[in-house]
Amino acid sequence: MDVSDEDKVNGRIHGEQPKVEREGLALRFVHMVLIWVMLSIAQTVLTVATVVQFVLMLINAGQPNARLAEFGTDLGVWIAKAARFQTGASDVKPWPWTELD
Repeated sequence: MDVSDEDKVNGRIHGEQPKVEREGLALRFVHMVLIWVMLSIAQTVLTVATVVQFVLMLINAGQPNARLAEFGTDLGVWIAKAARFQTGASDVKPWPWTELD
């Protein structure tokens, strides 16, 4: 059975999550602030990757760089997991607190 890229990404975002013990609200707040800063950095990294990918596509007749595209997918999954933690949809913190999958 062939699994589509979209199904793989959905599995990484919404798939089975490790069991974690709920932390106190004060500690969760500290983690939320740290992840907020990391999300701000991730947005800048995404902007740079977007510009670089576009330039590479101009040079390579519209062909995207596969490694940069895969990095973008991984970054998007991390951002989605971070957003789930920030909004209370999940108690699982993103990398570096958990494994990057």
